[in-house]
Amino acid sequence: MKQVSYDEVIEQLSFKESIQVMKDCFNDHENGTIAQRERMVEILPDGKDKNVFALMPAYLGEKRYFGAKIITAFPDNHSLNLPSHVGEVMLFDSQNGLPVALINANAITWIRTAAVSALATNFLAKEDSSILTLLGTGQQASSHLEAILCVRPIKVVRVYDLNQKAAAAFIERMQANHPELEFINSNNLREAVEHSDIVCTLTPSKEAFLEADFISEGTHINAIGTFTPTTRELKSELMVKGKVYVDDYEAALKESGDLLIPIAEGLMKEENIVGSLGELVTDKVAGRANIEEITIFDAVGLAVEDLCCAEYIYKKLK
Repeated sequence: MKQVSYDEVIEQLSFKESIQVMKDCFNDHENGTIAQRERMVEILPDGKDKNVFALMPAYLGEKRYFGAKIITAFPDNHSLNLPSHVGEVMLFDSQNGLPVALINANAITWIRTAAVSALATNFLAKEDSSILTLLGTGQQASSHLEAILCVRPIKVVRVYDLNQKAAAAFIERMQANHPELEFINSNNLREAVEHSDIVCTLTPSKEAFLEADFISEGTHINAIGTFTPTTRELKSELMVKGKVYVDDYEAALKESGDLLIPIAEGLMKEENIVGSLGELVTDKVAGRANIEEITIFDAVGLAVEDLCCAEYIYKKLK
């Protein structure tokens, strides 16, 4: 069984490649040639309801592969200089059931999450989008920057984090990689998002913080940070105001607090979801219709994304 480290994943899977892999993945998923099961999540009893163990299985077809991402989420790991999400993707041969690879899940998650956001952004953001806002400076901030640079002509990057020192350190690192970009450490949330073209919410927040009044016409939002029914980043009024798309209907309606809370409040219905990313990729639904509307991509993360990336990496190294 081949073992693939974090560094090897980064070396083998560029953001441009991963966006194409995700496009193919969502095409296959929409057409029913690949499948997944619901994410299985266990709250660990000794972590004060914070630490999570999760299993995300998927099947890519009888002549391809199957397997699962096995991952933990320990929010306090940042204080130990460790990533909050750690795990492995285990890949099996569909023709004989043999395990063929164990691939670092942290690296795959880092890349594929941003690649999916970039894929959605390509359908939903204005073509001339030049101002990107990153809310939160954890692991996903750097990958979202790199992925969205692949699909839109970004010139200005606004950054906001409750920890101003973390935001400043993030900007210093990213500026070294991208001297052509203007980075702004925003003083407050409204300043960060007003008149922005693309906003990515990348936080572990348990309470909604992004107000409808903060968001200007024409903005596209990638709501990425939370994936449980009781946590969210976007306030209900913003969800109602926006044109909402999801990564997967079934997963979103079981796991996305951004959707489930306003639905429970009676402010939204399931029918208010305009479409899924698979439907966008296969042209079953339309994306942005004009430059005024606010679009929202609400993603909880799917097992098929991890397995398709793992398959791509394994086949390159085989």
